Amino acid sequence: MYSKKFLFGILFSFAILHAENSASLNINNNDLELQASVDMFSAYEGSTTYILDGSYLHTKTNNMFRVAFRGENTFQSLEGLSLGFGAKAVFADKFMSVPLLAKANLILPFGDTVPTTSINTSFAYAPSILSFVDAQSYTEFKLEADMEVISNIHLFTGYRNIDTKYNTHDKTFNDSFYGGMKLSF
Repeated sequence: MYSKKFLFGILFSFAILHAENSASLNINNNDLELQASVDMFSAYEGSTTYILDGSYLHTKTNNMFRVAFRGENTFQSLEGLSLGFGAKAVFADKFMSVPLLAKANLILPFGDTVPTTSINTSFAYAPSILSFVDAQSYTEFKLEADMEVISNIHLFTGYRNIDTKYNTHDKTFNDSFYGGMKLSF
């Protein structure tokens, strides 16, 4: 029994080490967000990649933890564009929701003269049927510009808006610009 668990652990570790993973930190005067992504698997080159994301957002008044799973694919006819769809689980003080998620990434065609630069956007929404505890709904919008300044090191800036609607009141959880750094490995 222990040998099966040990073998599974080794195979899982090997898969994670050979996947394209990233960890990032973004900040502004009031917020700090830690994020990590793991490309779980892809059937073959050019096929759908399955990604597991986790993030922790600390603001002056609250904390939020999010875990997402999505499938992402690039398009041969639209070079540089990838789209992803999935769901995430969101946890905050007396708030839980499972929003559906859409994400787009466009690598800008600057050529070799400018480091790899991309624009990313994502949108997540959970109506009341996907909201639990004291939650009524959840809406998240994010827009980011990213540049790989050194191999596997990215600098980025962006804007995020997170609205949480409780059964008793509405709350803009976060509405801010931020900057940060991401390490890919």
